Amino acid sequence: MAAHLYYPDCLSLARKSTAAASLASWERPATMRVRPPGRRWKPWEDRTLLSSEDTTAAAAELGRSEASCSVRLWRLKTGQVRRPEDLPPSP
Repeated sequence: MAAHLYYPDCLSLARKSTAAASLASWERPATMRVRPPGRRWKPWEDRTLLSSEDTTAAAAELGRSEASCSVRLWRLKTGQVRRPEDLPPSP
């Protein structure tokens, strides 16, 4: 009976092994675009975002997407990133 319980695991391990081998052999096509690195948030941008009543207006002022501003504001308010006043002064 115990061998029967482990039988499905043998199948899933084989499937995972096949998937891993396929992924390991993947190469980026020459025509595939590489995503540029994202812009880092600067303290003055955080202050602008925190002082703004409207995320849409802040996004336009900062030259960022509304989604980016909404996520950053949420992270600032929940303490997931340091607020500008918590940062040490830059040299």
